[in-house]
Amino acid sequence: MLKYKVDVLSELKNRGFTTYKIRKEKIFGEATLQKFRNGQVISADNLDSLCKCLDCQPGDILEYVPDEE
Repeated sequence: MLKYKVDVLSELKNRGFTTYKIRKEKIFGEATLQKFRNGQVISADNLDSLCKCLDCQPGDILEYVPDEE
């Protein structure tokens, strides 16, 4: 399972991307913001946009954690 290594919304806020600015500039939709809040994985296109905003690589944001059996 993929999990976020960081609190995405906090990292975006640290870079000057408030949820208001994200909505106003249509960087991410409300559904994507909700996925960030719930720790759900986003689409590849949104991951690309997130990496641009945070100036990082996908591995800096996500990690693979094996499912417990």
